Amino acid sequence: MEFGEVLLDQAAGAVLAHSVALPGGKRLRKGRVLEAADIATLRDAGIAAVTVARLAPGDVDEDAAAKRLAGALVPDPEAAGLELRAVGTGRVNILATDPGIARVEAARIHAINRADPAITLATVPPSQRMEPGEMVATVKIIAYAVAGAALARACHAAQGGLALARPVLQTAGLIQTSVGGPENPDKGRAVTAERLERLGVALAGDVVVPHRVEPLAEALAETPGAVLLILTGSATSDIRDVAPEALRAAGGTVAHFGMPVDPGNLLFIGDLHGRPVIGLPGCARSPALNGADWVLERVICGVPVAAEEIMAMGVGGLLKEIPTRPRPRSRKGGP
Repeated sequence: MEFGEVLLDQAAGAVLAHSVALPGGKRLRKGRVLEAADIATLRDAGIAAVTVARLAPGDVDEDAAAKRLAGALVPDPEAAGLELRAVGTGRVNILATDPGIARVEAARIHAINRADPAITLATVPPSQRMEPGEMVATVKIIAYAVAGAALARACHAAQGGLALARPVLQTAGLIQTSVGGPENPDKGRAVTAERLERLGVALAGDVVVPHRVEPLAEALAETPGAVLLILTGSATSDIRDVAPEALRAAGGTVAHFGMPVDPGNLLFIGDLHGRPVIGLPGCARSPALNGADWVLERVICGVPVAAEEIMAMGVGGLLKEIPTRPRPRSRKGGP
């Protein structure tokens, strides 16, 4: 692409790079392809030269380039749960059509952005929960045109790099344990139901049992739901604590305990006869974002969550502190 100031006699057919103020408060807007009438208007206004961009052989204009790249990134929007919305000036916004979590192939996104400085793609963080209509990504060609070869490199790198993982589980069971103190199971139930509702999941079972292995194991075996959630009255502080032991006693397995996300450290995940089981940390009683959200959202959307995935959540895992947390990160008045 050629770019620079030219005399009006050389400007016809070029793209106006900067808006030009005209008499009477009028303007010629940037991005306009200058025609003979525009040249005459500029000359009548006493303007002798303008800054323009002119496509070179093989260049692709900004709007066409943005649409082509978005189409390569999401070749089947309906299957991907996404909508491609061209808005002009070299931009295509990519929106979620359903609830779910963003599936972002970071290596592909990096390759797209390395193809040419004029080609840019910004996305939400990988696995961010999305609601219908929210923007998952935006393609922006920041010049008036881009070299066709560079665009081809970006499109090749983009293939299938973005999608929405939609919920595959529709029901959940919640089991809370009581240690006999001043507990409020209604709060845990309400907050959990609200979390599930965001992804269209219904609370199919809800029980409160004593904080002991035997009654908890029985509840795990009997409570309905495609995913089982345990919210204990006393925090799970070891992989051999009451809740993990109850899962084993019910015939299940514990895959991992603990996570490098704060709040949310004391989470465990396992399986009971093909149903995922999540031992929620105490901070899950708060509606604020915590590590349990990341695990629960992935499980509901059918995204594998094993020990390796959980242990990789530490970068970005320092979340906002919860004011009502029983054991905050620092003592009052301390550092």
